Amino acid sequence: MALIPWDEGPLGRVRTLTGFALALVLPPLLEWVMFAAGSGFLASDVLVQLAGVVAVALVGGLWPALLAALWSSLILIYFSTEPFGSLEIAHPENVLTVLIFVAVGVAVSLVVGLAARRSREAAIASADAATLGELARGVLAAEDTLQGFLHHVRTHFGMDGAALYALDDDPRSTDRWTLLASEGPSSSVPAVDSEAGTLVPGGLKLVLSGHALSAREQRLLVAFGSQLAALRQRQQLIASSEENRRLAEGNVMRTAILRAVSHDLRTPLATIKLAVTSLRQQGVQFTPEEEAELLATIETSADRLASLIDNLLDMSRLTGDAVTPHLGPVHWSDVVDAALKGMPAENVRILLEANTPPVHADFGMLERVIANIAENALKYAGESDVEISAHVSGTVGDHPASELRVRDHGRGVGQDAVVRMFQPFQRLDDTQATGLGLGLAVARGFTEVMGGELLAEPTPGGGLTLVVRLPLSTGVWE
Repeated sequence: MALIPWDEGPLGRVRTLTGFALALVLPPLLEWVMFAAGSGFLASDVLVQLAGVVAVALVGGLWPALLAALWSSLILIYFSTEPFGSLEIAHPENVLTVLIFVAVGVAVSLVVGLAARRSREAAIASADAATLGELARGVLAAEDTLQGFLHHVRTHFGMDGAALYALDDDPRSTDRWTLLASEGPSSSVPAVDSEAGTLVPGGLKLVLSGHALSAREQRLLVAFGSQLAALRQRQQLIASSEENRRLAEGNVMRTAILRAVSHDLRTPLATIKLAVTSLRQQGVQFTPEEEAELLATIETSADRLASLIDNLLDMSRLTGDAVTPHLGPVHWSDVVDAALKGMPAENVRILLEANTPPVHADFGMLERVIANIAENALKYAGESDVEISAHVSGTVGDHPASELRVRDHGRGVGQDAVVRMFQPFQRLDDTQATGLGLGLAVARGFTEVMGGELLAEPTPGGGLTLVVRLPLSTGVWE
């Protein structure tokens, strides 16, 4: 952010002091040079001294040039006009010459001083425009924050502190201004009635502490206030948009849950109800095989219903950040055996090595993760086998990790559908599949809660491989 010092003259303190020094030294020096050169004409002495005044004006501006003009005229009168060695002027034409010299010197001083002042004003205006442009870009790009904005203001004006107050809408409140944010040391937080301040649309007041503002600074502060109002409006719009997006996602989730409850949960319930009604039907004798089949149907439907309800509850816990993992060392072989209980084992090939080191995980959550992944793989693998392997590979965060790979050789998933398959209530384009479409969403949520990651990649030769990557248990965390 460009800064222009406000307490210096148009050309700066150094150039002004240098100009005064030249104004005192240069006229006698030029007169001595002309005397040493043997000049005896007043006109030539006047021209040389005039050149000296212009040089002083270019270096120091108006006031040093005026001093040089007056000092040069006295030297000319004393040394270059008759009677010599006196401040009297004997000839009238010499009086006119000296007066013209003084007039030209003053005119040159005024022009140079005016040019310097205009140049200074242009530099300040350019710096102000650059500052406001930078702020505007930050506001439009949503890169700036309220704290960052106050830092800009405090730095630009060279103040000790900056603060933003909001007006209380309640007229009964005794303290109607509330401090929203401040920048700078706590001892320099400006009061709301500070002289350096401006009202901002929206019931806000931007105030500064440090020194009084000039008229130009006050106008610039008003412009800062307008930028602040735009920043606040943009932040409110972003917050409103985020809230609308969250509400829309909530509606989608509620609609999906309602659809799941109305269809997927009622289907196994209806099956159980039908089987139980059949068994209790009076006057109907079932063979032992038929009775066993009906009982098996009841058990299968009850298991499916329990699985659906578990996934719904798990998804609800993940959405509400109500999941707390109990982490410890877990061996892949132990948790895989527990996860695959009750699943058809003829198509599952477990390729785990005995010496695989443990991972840092919650046993119950990891069991749910693997069960959901294996169930999904068996569903889409068809007649092919599902392979489960594990090995040490990669990192999670800064920790070395171990991977469990569940590989099927089914039809696979397109790259564009990989992201959607981990979202809740997604069945991709498989309308015949059973379930709520929550299994992989719950698996990814639990994996991330445990500090790991769940990835999907194509299986060489066709199919899909899901990779559960968790940090190795090093004993440090236990």
